[in-house]
Amino acid sequence: MSKTLVQPIGQKRLTNVAIVRLKKHGIRFEIACYKNKVLSWRSRVEKDLDEVLQSHTVYSNVSKGILAKSKDLIAAFGTDDQREICLEILEKGELQVAGKERESQLSSQFRDIATIVMQKTINPETQRPYTISMIERLMHEIHFAVDPNTSSKKQALEVIRELQKHFPIKRSPMRLRLFVPEKNFSTLIEKLGAWNANLTSRDESGNQPSVVCELEPSLFRDCDALLRSLQGRVEILAVSVHMDEDANVDHFDEAEDLPLKSTEESDPIIRLGERMQNQSISSEGNSSSVGQEVKQNRCNTCDAVVGDANQYREHFKSEWHKHNLKRKTRQLPPLPQEECLMDTEVGDMKADLKEYSF
Repeated sequence: MSKTLVQPIGQKRLTNVAIVRLKKHGIRFEIACYKNKVLSWRSRVEKDLDEVLQSHTVYSNVSKGILAKSKDLIAAFGTDDQREICLEILEKGELQVAGKERESQLSSQFRDIATIVMQKTINPETQRPYTISMIERLMHEIHFAVDPNTSSKKQALEVIRELQKHFPIKRSPMRLRLFVPEKNFSTLIEKLGAWNANLTSRDESGNQPSVVCELEPSLFRDCDALLRSLQGRVEILAVSVHMDEDANVDHFDEAEDLPLKSTEESDPIIRLGERMQNQSISSEGNSSSVGQEVKQNRCNTCDAVVGDANQYREHFKSEWHKHNLKRKTRQLPPLPQEECLMDTEVGDMKADLKEYSF
């Protein structure tokens, strides 16, 4: 029995294709491009059109190989020049991607938005930024959805405005240096007081005094307009200011003794505080300065003197302090360092025994 071999001689199959689709005047037009080249073209990295398009042909359906009709091209684009139409579809069309690829892009953009939000916001109670995992959790709680056609920075600003409606979060201030003529310096100081700006330093020497302040980002345009009217100028020192890690540690205990909110709205913030306090960082050896009198700091949680400022900061990262902090939440008295280590070992042994069934 003879077999006939059927070969589609006149059929051209496009493989490894990224389809860019544009709907205009109710008609769908498509072009066949190489994968990973469309985004390079739109970001102006790739400049050779032949490296982007698989063919300078406009289709109505790429997968079926159906070409677009000339009258439809003229009606939609006003011309039947294939190259010119391909350029317009490449710029304005929608890139068709697979499900997993789209999910990966959205996940990456979601992470970028959360990073921008973390960099631009602080906790108003601690004046410190939230962790990236906390920002992502809060974004999920407000049911935020990524728009791939909008920039990450614009979406991050929208997320900040939405988070401020439900959680204690605010924009981190900008640090500015303002220069004005001496005759207008008092006017500037009064305006900064009305804006509740934090004055860091003042320099009234010379013909053009200056002041360094921390100002809300929403007031930057008003501040710039004011300086122009006062014949001054603005110098941006920092776009986003967070509390310095080397800030004064004398008030850490006061922050620990603040009462925690018990409302449902404050639960994510309480969890954030516990996460920040339970971060596991290995404690370094204590070092003391020789020949200098150093102020000794006392930890109220552990009821012990822990040394100078550097040792005080390292103490807050130690297992001893974290263990006593857990006891403090259960209204138990603090333990000395030796008893704390024994109590921790006993707890680890009990946890190991739970993994076995006798």
